[in-house]
This record gives sequence, C-alpha cells and structure tokens, in this order.
Amino acid sequence: MVKHNNQLPKNHFHKDWQRRVKTWFDQPGKKKSRRVARSKKALASGAAPLQRLRPAVRCPTQRYNIRIREGRGFTLSELKLAGIRKKEALGLGIAVDHRRRSKSEEGQTLNVERLKAYRSRLVVFPRVQGKPKAGDATGDDLTAHITRALPALPSTYEAEKPRAITAEEKEFGAYAALRKARSDARHSGMRAKRAAEKKAKEEEAKK
Repeated sequence: MVKHNNQLPKNHFHKDWQRRVKTWFDQPGKKKSRRVARSKKALASGAAPLQRLRPAVRCPTQRYNIRIREGRGFTLSELKLAGIRKKEALGLGIAVDHRRRSKSEEGQTLNVERLKAYRSRLVVFPRVQGKPKAGDATGDDLTAHITRALPALPSTYEAEKPRAITAEEKEFGAYAALRKARSDARHSGMRAKRAAEKKAKEEEAKK
C-alpha cells in the first residue's frame, strides 16, 4: 500500500475518456416536458383534490401523543360509519388503510366527522356530460366556485380562561398522590392475598 501524499502508480485515467463522458444537456428540456405532461394529465382528469384526504391520528409514544398528524389512511370501520364504500373512497380521493384499527372512540368519531365534512363539500362531476349517476353533482354545484384545499386537521389545544387557584388545589400534594397511587398499584395483589388469608383464618376460628 502506498503511504503519504505520493503520485498514484499506473494512473491510466486519460485512456479513451471521450467514450466514458456522460452529458445532461437535455435536462432543461426534460424538465419542461415533464411539467407539460403533468399539466395535460391534470386537465384530462378534471377537477380533483390536490392531495388525498387522510385521517387525523395521534403520534406514537407518551412523549408525542398530544400532537395530531395525518395518518396513512382511514379504517374500514370509519368508512362504514361515514356511509362510504371502500372502492368508492379510492375514487373520491380518500386514502384507505385496511391494516389500521380504530381503538379510540373519540378518534373514530373525529375521523367519521372529517369524512362527512369532506363528502358534503365534495363536487363529483359526471363522467358523461348531461348523464349524472348517483352521487354526482347537478345544477348549481357544477358552476359554483370550488377549492382543491383539503379540510385542515383539528386543533388539539383548548384555551382556558385564567382563574384563581382554589384552597383545595393549594393543599393538594401532587407528588405524594402519585407516589401513593403507584404504591397502591404495586402492592394491591399482596394486600388482597393477605386479606383473603385473614378472612379464611377467621372463618376457621369461628368453626
């Protein structure tokens, strides 16, 4: 192995270099053609949401679960409660995740309301003009001003008005209460066992 800052041995780097050079002179043109293709595709597909509607879920772990973020997709139970079929949801721009489970009633209700609000303001243009199917928009909805922005995520913070601290709150010891609750939870099994044994001995003594 060569040490120090020496000249590299047998450095045949200039041999037929013209054949190994790759250029990207078409980069600006390709960029434009991709943009034009995206515009044509958007015009052909008609008015559609810019993004898929996703559920509001809590971040994992106790450290971050106060935050609400967008999830991967709505559960099948949430879609059922909102009255939307799975295949219909995919056509309406609603993301579906068949693996997620609704473990919280509050979270499920929140997402069902989110689906219903989205469905109420959704304008579905008929595929064939003048021949609307069930669920397609008709009348003034076809000419009304529309927006492609999705409904915002709900806010988790509820501001409370300032108030005076009560005497009961001043006397309450949060640290002591937490330690006592932890101790009671740890020793509940042993205490229940001792109480059962004591009751059994008393019954034997009575006999």
